[in-house]
Amino acid sequence: MDGITGLAAVVMIFGMPTAIFATYMYYRVRKLRTEERLAAIQRGVNVPMEAELSESARSRRYGILSIAGAVGYMLAFSIVARYEPDALIAAAFGAIPFTLGLGFLLDSFLIRRDAHAA
Repeated sequence: MDGITGLAAVVMIFGMPTAIFATYMYYRVRKLRTEERLAAIQRGVNVPMEAELSESARSRRYGILSIAGAVGYMLAFSIVARYEPDALIAAAFGAIPFTLGLGFLLDSFLIRRDAHAA
């Protein structure tokens, strides 16, 4: 078993249970918040709803996350390319989410500009 296969095996062994646990905890916390809110409503307490993000903030968030994911993807395959030169071809595909992220940031900027103009 060469180094990269061993690393992948270790990451999978520890990463999969962690992802499953994180998903369960996310579900559990949401369920507890919902139960708490329903109990407060039954007692007659006025519970404010959480404000949703504006369209501009959502576009900005998606843009930042897409760019960060693309940079991480490209960086990971660039590191792998030190051992396997063909991995640079895979790193080039990171340009797709990167340009999507730039598009979301442009959308956020244009929404904000239109809101200030109106």
